[in-house]
Amino acid sequence: MLALSRKKNEALILNNNIEITILEIKGEQVKLGITAPKDVPVYRKEVYVQIQDANKAAADTSGMDALKDLLG
Repeated sequence: MLALSRKKNEALILNNNIEITILEIKGEQVKLGITAPKDVPVYRKEVYVQIQDANKAAADTSGMDALKDLLG
């Protein structure tokens, strides 16, 4: 993991086309601004994990159902 220090209004550039800017710092909370191409999904980690879990569950369920249908 790379750890960087940034102050308000300072930014990071990722992959030449994603910019993350520190917008505000209040106590323990930091507000970020993210500028990225529309084809780059941006999720909070907890939402991303939920999506991944739901996708795994759907793949497991539909795969078994399809197999049962094929075997009769």
